[in-house]
Amino acid sequence: MKIRTGDLVVVISGEDSGPAPRRVVQVIDGGRKLQVEGVHQVKKHVRRGHPKSPQGGQLEIDLPIDSSNVLFYCGQCARGVRLGVKYNDDGGKVRYCRKCQTDVGTIGAPKPHRRASVSN
Repeated sequence: MKIRTGDLVVVISGEDSGPAPRRVVQVIDGGRKLQVEGVHQVKKHVRRGHPKSPQGGQLEIDLPIDSSNVLFYCGQCARGVRLGVKYNDDGGKVRYCRKCQTDVGTIGAPKPHRRASVSN
């Protein structure tokens, strides 16, 4: 999956959709689900003595949403865009905005070039 934890995304479908960018808190199930700040919030009632709320009451919890419902937010384009992957000259993978072609971040370290095997 091209979207990672900490990226800004725009929710494009669902009740919480809108042009405002939001931060990805967690990537779940290999990138199929994303937990996004302030999106798909539910209230959970907890008893006294719960670790997150010792006095009890209601907790606001963000549930995961499907990754197909979000687009990466490009700061240069100021909108949701699709991401692509390309290789640098040194062999490292880089994510880039498909609209303005700017690099977003690296995916992996440069890999050594493979030599063509010589057969006898």
